[in-house]
Amino acid sequence: MKNIKVLGTGCANCKNTLKLIDAVAREKGLEVELEKVEDIAAIMGYGVMSTPGVVIDGKVVHAGGVPDRRKIEGWLA
Repeated sequence: MKNIKVLGTGCANCKNTLKLIDAVAREKGLEVELEKVEDIAAIMGYGVMSTPGVVIDGKVVHAGGVPDRRKIEGWLA
């Protein structure tokens, strides 16, 4: 199971990223641990300066803007 964190303060793009990752995981029948991180200090701790950021298993894989579906599918492959 992958541990996925969406970093962001609650903006629309952050919420859309969370929903999109959840939808893709469900479509693929994958169990993921999905977490929303809104604490600024925690977000900065990952070195992410533009949100939304995505962290998978402790590694930052995306920062800034909503990732497209193909990118998410690649992360979950």
